[in-house]
Amino acid sequence: MATTPDGGRPDEWARHWQYPEVPGLDLLRARYVRHSFSRHSHEGYVLGAVRKGIEDVVMPEGTIKARPGTVVMINPEVPHSAHAGVPEGWSYTTLYPSSELIAGIAREETSLRGTVSFGQAIVEDESTARLISAVHRAAEEGNALAADSVLRIVVARLLRRHGGTLPQRTPLTAGASTAAAARDALLDRMAEPPSLEQLARELGTSPFALLRAFRTAYGMPPHAWLTNARVRAARRLLEAGTAPADAAAAVGFTDQPHLNRHFTRIVGVPPGAYQRERARTYKTGGGGRP
Repeated sequence: MATTPDGGRPDEWARHWQYPEVPGLDLLRARYVRHSFSRHSHEGYVLGAVRKGIEDVVMPEGTIKARPGTVVMINPEVPHSAHAGVPEGWSYTTLYPSSELIAGIAREETSLRGTVSFGQAIVEDESTARLISAVHRAAEEGNALAADSVLRIVVARLLRRHGGTLPQRTPLTAGASTAAAARDALLDRMAEPPSLEQLARELGTSPFALLRAFRTAYGMPPHAWLTNARVRAARRLLEAGTAPADAAAAVGFTDQPHLNRHFTRIVGVPPGAYQRERARTYKTGGGGRP
């Protein structure tokens, strides 16, 4: 069942779900007008196709305008935000394949090896955009054969046309090492994080030097990165059946409304709707249109 992003806007709706017959894939189908996504990143990939309107996607290199007939491709851990590019907003279908799913298709269907990445954030490709929507239709109809087949066609086509591999990791600079240590400290103390000054002091640097190093390494300041990490942790708890209020407390949000606000601005649906959809999907097998 589709839900309004804030629970009460009839002109906006969204469904964020999983189809059990295609492991490693999340799906989002939505129409947004006033909703905006705050800066965040994903553990896996994003493959999106706008059906109507325009979505402005703010990437590290600048803003791209996703229109009907384009395909947006975002690699793991690339920070981005999004909002409507026209007053009437946008409607779209998005696939969130895991890194493992993409890597498996790359090994089977391409010569790409190593960590796979897409070289462009947006391309004009109307036929592939239609196929992305077709994956959603097949999953909603409970057609596992079609959903899995079309997904693999989409991913293999995009990898052959736009895929590459990331270079081997180079030794970390002093700034990158500091940023990584700060990231680990924030993960370990997610529920009760230190202040920026305290964290900088613990790492033997200054607050501004830590800010610069962290933003360079992860594309976001530490507080924004921590919010993203908290939402990721909350998603795992919700998927395991934890009540939203308990999940909020466990990951360090002050209360459930605090979780609701940030979760919706990053995931696209409220945590309650996210959890209900997961429960419904696995109870019914995922078929049926919202």
